[in-house]
Amino acid sequence: MAEKLFIGGKWVKSKSGKTFTSINPATGGTIGTFQSGNSKDVGLAVRAARKAYKKWRLTPAPGRGEILFEAARLLKKNKKRLGKCVTDEMGKQISEGLGDVQEAIDVFEYMAAEGRRFFGHTTTSESPDKFAMTVRVPLGVCGLITPWNFPIAIPAWKLAPCLIAGNAAVFKPASDTPGCALELVKILSEAGVPDGVVNLVTGSGRNVGAPIVRHKGIDAISFTGSREVGEFVAANAGLKKVGLELGGKNPIIVMGDADLDLAVDGIIWGAFGTTGQRCTAASRVIVHKAVEKPLLARLLRATGKLTIGYGMKADVGPLVNQAAVEKTKAYVEIGKKEGKLFCGGNALEGNFFEPTIFTKVKPSARIAQEEIFGPVLAIITVKSLGEAITVANSTSYGLSAAIYTRDVNSAFTAIRDLEAGITYINAPTIGAEVHLPFGGVKATGNGTREAGILGLEEFSEVKTAYVDYSGKLQKAQIDE
Repeated sequence: MAEKLFIGGKWVKSKSGKTFTSINPATGGTIGTFQSGNSKDVGLAVRAARKAYKKWRLTPAPGRGEILFEAARLLKKNKKRLGKCVTDEMGKQISEGLGDVQEAIDVFEYMAAEGRRFFGHTTTSESPDKFAMTVRVPLGVCGLITPWNFPIAIPAWKLAPCLIAGNAAVFKPASDTPGCALELVKILSEAGVPDGVVNLVTGSGRNVGAPIVRHKGIDAISFTGSREVGEFVAANAGLKKVGLELGGKNPIIVMGDADLDLAVDGIIWGAFGTTGQRCTAASRVIVHKAVEKPLLARLLRATGKLTIGYGMKADVGPLVNQAAVEKTKAYVEIGKKEGKLFCGGNALEGNFFEPTIFTKVKPSARIAQEEIFGPVLAIITVKSLGEAITVANSTSYGLSAAIYTRDVNSAFTAIRDLEAGITYINAPTIGAEVHLPFGGVKATGNGTREAGILGLEEFSEVKTAYVDYSGKLQKAQIDE
């Protein structure tokens, strides 16, 4: 039996009458059958959201927070089951699947507490007997479009601030991981989110995502995914408030004074964790010439120890689908012409791919410039910190960057000069925490920051209020 859409608090079939299946990328087995939504379903979801929004926005923010705390409690209760759901449907290693759920727990707890800290500002007025302040108000109905690589965490990153700010949502998950999204929505409903405040419409980007972007009844869009789709969103959303997070080509700089064993641990985790399928994955290592040979020797040994297979019992899981395998294969062939294949490079049976490293890569090479979203790492050699930073900044992306060094001066120079929204010192490019802002510069997005206190800014707007208690007309900017 096919799972259903969740619209207005009810589980319903799509108006399309069509369904699709979700596949376990490690085993090829069927996860479930889901509704292929269409524009009519989106319209019904928007209508339900607009109706529910009228009451939800007037629910005091601390009351909304209590519901989010309950959602966090239910996520904790179901963590093991949901972690396995992530591993089965997306493919990542079980410890990462559990981490995916923990991230959702953390962000719901954080945003629930923000229900008592929904701050504005007070300031002075230029007129006597007059009070001036700002307050935060919700946007209305938000369209949330999420990727498959963090199938519970990223939806939580969007839903938690969206809800605590008083908005209603129309939520479209990636078609590779609809089952995880459905489980999250079930938990939100059980936690007490009122009918119609969160609506789930599964289906393709063409039939569901595009209608959400274009729908005049939706006030804001929050999208995480590829740059190409992000450009479509920006071009078609009209005057909606739009938040975009569009990927990265993230560097790890290894200086001559680095702790090489620590650097290797970070490189392996940053490059091959989640099989390289993170927007923050380390896809470039920029290494000082003085330590290139010992670093490569350590990398070869560490990469050779990685096990590949089903995420419940292996270090490196599958790529999400065959299209991802073919894309990675194509980039490996490109890499063979642009550098030297150091290890890996082979597609294995099913959706598995060997962790792959290229050396002697030029900064301008395609494998050093374009987001591959697979387990492919390019090694670039430099002679100085200044050259390393120039190379790191030479791509159009600017999400995350890291440097391994024992020199505090080098560390702070990197913090100042690296063109990235996130910078790590002696840690890999992955590992964001939910109470700090997440996002990038340049082509990584449009300046939006998710998580942390800035996560509320994406899903609310500022209203300025003046209270004149003088009892007479006071004319601003007019000297009387």
